[in-house]
Amino acid sequence: MDSQKEYGRYIELTAQMQRGEIQDLKCQVKFELVPKVKIADEKRAKSALRYFADFTYLKDEQLIIEDVKSPATRKLPSYRNKKHLMKSVHGIDVREI
Repeated sequence: MDSQKEYGRYIELTAQMQRGEIQDLKCQVKFELVPKVKIADEKRAKSALRYFADFTYLKDEQLIIEDVKSPATRKLPSYRNKKHLMKSVHGIDVREI
């Protein structure tokens, strides 16, 4: 876990899973947003762009993606771009906690 707040959320989600409210809880799930590419005239290929979700789980048979973010992090362009790509590439809304 990366933060105390994230750990607290993990404890809450674990309790929900034990009560049968959610299923298939996973942590730090990787999603590819843009594949690795080789750009002409560059020596190395550019790495794939990935998004790591803090938590994924099923609730009422729907996949939920959660990210525990501070207000400051939510404003960062890199995070906002990845959130945008999650929706456009995978059709998934990221739920911020």
